Amino acid sequence: MRVVLAGGHGQIALLTERLLAGAGHQPVGLIRSAEQADDLRAVGAEPSVLDLEHADVATVAGVLAGADAVVFAAGSGPGSGAARKLTVDRDGAVLLARAAERAGVRRYVMVSSMGADSHDPESDDIFQIYQRAKSEADADLRRRDLDWTVVRPGGLTDEEPTGRVRLAASTGRGTVARADVAAVLVELVVHGLAVRQQFELVSGDDPVPQALRAL
Repeated sequence: MRVVLAGGHGQIALLTERLLAGAGHQPVGLIRSAEQADDLRAVGAEPSVLDLEHADVATVAGVLAGADAVVFAAGSGPGSGAARKLTVDRDGAVLLARAAERAGVRRYVMVSSMGADSHDPESDDIFQIYQRAKSEADADLRRRDLDWTVVRPGGLTDEEPTGRVRLAASTGRGTVARADVAAVLVELVVHGLAVRQQFELVSGDDPVPQALRAL
């Protein structure tokens, strides 16, 4: 499978790309800077320089042509301001979905955020604006005629993967290793699981394949 990942240099994306490449698939990582390209090649991914904040639908669709799936794993980063929470975390995801439709790529997996829909729409707090951006991006995706899945992880850690998770519409607060999130993304994409479903993801007791098939 050819899988295009937005935010291709992010921690979750790099882990996902390594897993995909190791399983014989063709990950393509969208990156903002050519300086990041060698890091993608090191994990077996093809780098593609594309800035979603400044691209149009036709350009992005051209990059997606021939892909079997897209994964939105981009983020504005912890040091960014309110404006970029909207232009990257919301608008970038929406642009990628529009481009997927144009390119005929039906499978779209969104990496979102636990509790996004409980944001305070009147708040100017940066985290609340981030949650708003995620919530609005998710809502836009759910309206589209795509084979979408929205994954909402809990607090992300750099711990070693356990391969065991808990998935539910609402799991309650918890944490999860980025490597286990990557394993979930690969399973979703490769096996076409949990189509048109949204769920939260934390560490748990169920092996990843079993947890996804039980949704």
